[in-house]
Amino acid sequence: MSAPARPAVRAPRFDGVVFRTLFVKEVRRFAKVWIQTVLSPLVTTSLYFLVFGVALGSRLREVQGVPYVRFVVPGLVMLAMVNNAFLNCSSSLFQSKINGTVVDLLVAPLGAAEALLAYVGAALVRATLVGGLVYLVAGLFTTFAVAHPLYTVAFALLTSVAFACLGLVSALWAQKFDQLSIVPNFILTPLTFVGGVFYSIAMLPAPWDTVSRLNPLFYMVSGLRHGLLGRSDADPTTSLMAVALTVLLLVLATAHLLGRGYNLRT
Repeated sequence: MSAPARPAVRAPRFDGVVFRTLFVKEVRRFAKVWIQTVLSPLVTTSLYFLVFGVALGSRLREVQGVPYVRFVVPGLVMLAMVNNAFLNCSSSLFQSKINGTVVDLLVAPLGAAEALLAYVGAALVRATLVGGLVYLVAGLFTTFAVAHPLYTVAFALLTSVAFACLGLVSALWAQKFDQLSIVPNFILTPLTFVGGVFYSIAMLPAPWDTVSRLNPLFYMVSGLRHGLLGRSDADPTTSLMAVALTVLLLVLATAHLLGRGYNLRT
């Protein structure tokens, strides 16, 4: 007599309804406080542009053959997208942990894939919106030309995904607000100021020019600058490979931690 057949083991499937629900919830969350999440970073970045672009532009005429007021625009757009992608994910997930509402995610039929895509997707919406508005404001002072649209879109999206994942990792790791502020204060700020946001690294003395090339944000800024202006400190193909590798590592790490429910049940 033959043994009864075992039921087939089904691999977990992506639930589109669960993904859309969380994604819409995250978009509505930052849209409700648009003055804080959209208008505030736009004003802050515009002030950066006025100080570094307009004021210093009268002293630094050109960088890499481009007027300084235009040269600084890609760096400021990238800075706005990095900060907003990171903050959107880190603040949302961490507040859920602190308020205890993360239990709703744990009891829902929500897998790591749905959670990752929903949080990152909402962060992309916010980062792209703010970055686009910053570019439009800067264009009023310069021009709206885009040298390489595909490179521009690729670097903008990849960078936003990278820092959205970093925001999730930070929120999972942090137990207190002080810990959550470590990443933006002691990691993002130094990376920004050594990443060529406001200058070309060719202007740096040794060994800081070499240190800058070890900074992944340098390749993100350089790649976006190539896309918008057709000028860059690094080869765009090299930059794209470096950014893609950074994104891959962060996505895998974030998916692993979400799949384990790391620090969500504490």
